[in-house]
Amino acid sequence: MSDQTAGGHVHRTPKAEFYIYFAMIFLVAVPLSLGAWVWAVIRHQRLPVHGPLARAWHEAGAITPAIFRP
Repeated sequence: MSDQTAGGHVHRTPKAEFYIYFAMIFLVAVPLSLGAWVWAVIRHQRLPVHGPLARAWHEAGAITPAIFRP
């Protein structure tokens, strides 16, 4: 029988610890994203495509999996 996981990525179901880290990073990212969003509005004098919550969600979604990578 061959090993089906060799060389490939195994999709694992996120655990509660993942969601706890995601929530903590998201809560830290919200004020920082809000500040960056306000700065972008002032600097460019137009609204960015994504709002501060979308930006914070994206940042938390990018950082959290990096913590759990082997």
